[in-house]
Amino acid sequence: MKLYSVVDGPPSLACRQALKALNIQYELVDVNFNKGEHMTSEYAQLNPQKEIPVLVDDDLIMGESNAILQYLGDKYDTTGKFYPKEPKARAIVNHRLCFNLAMYYRNIAEYVVGIINTILNYVAPMFYDYKRTPLGLKKMTIALDVFNTYLQRENTEYAASNTLTIADFPLITATMCLEAIDFKLNAWPYVEKWYNNFKRKHPQLWEIAEGGMQILSDCEKNPPEVSMDQHPIHPLRKNK
Repeated sequence: MKLYSVVDGPPSLACRQALKALNIQYELVDVNFNKGEHMTSEYAQLNPQKEIPVLVDDDLIMGESNAILQYLGDKYDTTGKFYPKEPKARAIVNHRLCFNLAMYYRNIAEYVVGIINTILNYVAPMFYDYKRTPLGLKKMTIALDVFNTYLQRENTEYAASNTLTIADFPLITATMCLEAIDFKLNAWPYVEKWYNNFKRKHPQLWEIAEGGMQILSDCEKNPPEVSMDQHPIHPLRKNK
């Protein structure tokens, strides 16, 4: 098995957490985002969407991190510990995965990291001359409000139940983007409690996310040089 991954990409980190939690042996292949390695014709043969991550397991080649997480759960979580077999429990896990993709990570990423998936999957505010806006902040806080409500309403220790599931991984790696820019979670006490609980109870899994968070934090303070030949659309942000 191989996972094509970017070192600071939340979807990649979520897949790495799942592989770790399921104790699956695999080869980690780093894709250099800044050098545009995901835009090459060779990479397009793996993923025509030219997005990261990609999982290769025998003859299966699959992008989309949610699909990867569900596949790993279906094939390798034989007990249903991380991906429940019972329909209602599984439905909540699937909902949280969809919520993260459609609203939570999307709004956080657009504000914090500025991933413009609809253009060319480039990173904007940390590397380019895009500004964080009040509208972006409002959309992000709405997403936090919604997640806080889910956690309060269900009164569960984790995102989808009282046990760790694959739903926690992408939500954790999305939330770590906020920590990367020192955005405080005190206004969302249930989210803050869930986030800190994960870090405390699952240090080996958190270590995976923490590595990516540190890279994002460093990029925020000192944007790296990115070649305009590789990223011709966006005006580069000058280093501080």
